[in-house]
Amino acid sequence: MVNKFYYRRGGDCVYVLNLEQLLKKHGHEVTVFAMDYPENIDTEWKRYFPQNMTKWMAFTRPFGSREVRGKFNRLLDDFRPEAVHLNNIHTQLSPVLAELAHGRGIKVVWTLHDYKLLCPRYDCLLNGDMVCEACFKGDKKACLDHKCMKSSKLASFVGFREANVWNRKRLETSTDVFVCPSRFMAEKMSQGGFDQKKLYPLCNFIDVEKCIGLDCTERKDYYCFIGRLSHEKGVKTLIEAANRLPYKLKIIGDGPLYGELKAIAHNHIEFLGHKGWDEIKMLVGQARFSVIPSEWYENNPLSVIEAECLGTPVLGAAIGGIPELITPVSGMTFESRNADDLESKIEAMFDHKFDYSAIAGASLRRYDAGAYYHEIMKIYK
Repeated sequence: MVNKFYYRRGGDCVYVLNLEQLLKKHGHEVTVFAMDYPENIDTEWKRYFPQNMTKWMAFTRPFGSREVRGKFNRLLDDFRPEAVHLNNIHTQLSPVLAELAHGRGIKVVWTLHDYKLLCPRYDCLLNGDMVCEACFKGDKKACLDHKCMKSSKLASFVGFREANVWNRKRLETSTDVFVCPSRFMAEKMSQGGFDQKKLYPLCNFIDVEKCIGLDCTERKDYYCFIGRLSHEKGVKTLIEAANRLPYKLKIIGDGPLYGELKAIAHNHIEFLGHKGWDEIKMLVGQARFSVIPSEWYENNPLSVIEAECLGTPVLGAAIGGIPELITPVSGMTFESRNADDLESKIEAMFDHKFDYSAIAGASLRRYDAGAYYHEIMKIYK
């Protein structure tokens, strides 16, 4: 299992840790390769980890540094894996790992957690705001023209060069299967020219046990948002709609827009900041519903999956992979960036009678690790 970080940092890291435990539970031998980061979980394999990246390494690491190559080759020599499963590896580790494994005849599986293979800045957003697909067809010059990487010419040049060095043909040659957590992701990869035969749509799983034990029929008179308070998450649009309505909204999370959003929110909107899972479970599990107002191509958001497993309906933006996770039983969708449509759908969600137990039951079965294990083993074999 390969990922930049080896601790619960984001959805990709949670996936890697959960899959590692799932495979071990079924008797497989698993090792990990990551960057040696201070917050990493302690592991016997850390002696193989390349050092934490410095600013200067940003000019060498994306292309496969000597240290990364050497330590990964040592790990392959000592562990001799039958398969290498890549996750988020760009910049800190780089796709050179796929080539090193492929060159030894080892099967390479790559789970795609974002759009880095299509877009140099990962998220398909122009200036961090509007959706953009200018780089999908191979020419990544738009990254330079718009200074897409941190609004910097230098950073954008590095991103541009990285995308051209690790081009579609080179990535495809050294990867046996690209696991796409949403059908939307698979469609975009195909749109970008990747071979459909190598694209395997497979929705993520979670540890459903953590969602059990709460009486999902007990609901309080509020709805909630959980996530990072940043532009692409659409929280500003949510607050614009929520300000017009009388319903109480609880916002769980932190981020760069915290102060700005709190300043424009009316008194019936409560900002709770960052919370641990035990508190999140209670807050989301007792809400009438959860809102996912994203304004970027969300892939397979855990916030939807976890809410549904708690029996909580979801009102989600009809963008990216979000609509694939929401059924007429488990929630509704609205037009992304449209505050008027969001406002009317919030009212509709409060008026609708949801069967919380049915949502929880169906979701716990749908996202259970057992079903995922069966599918991932088909891919490995």
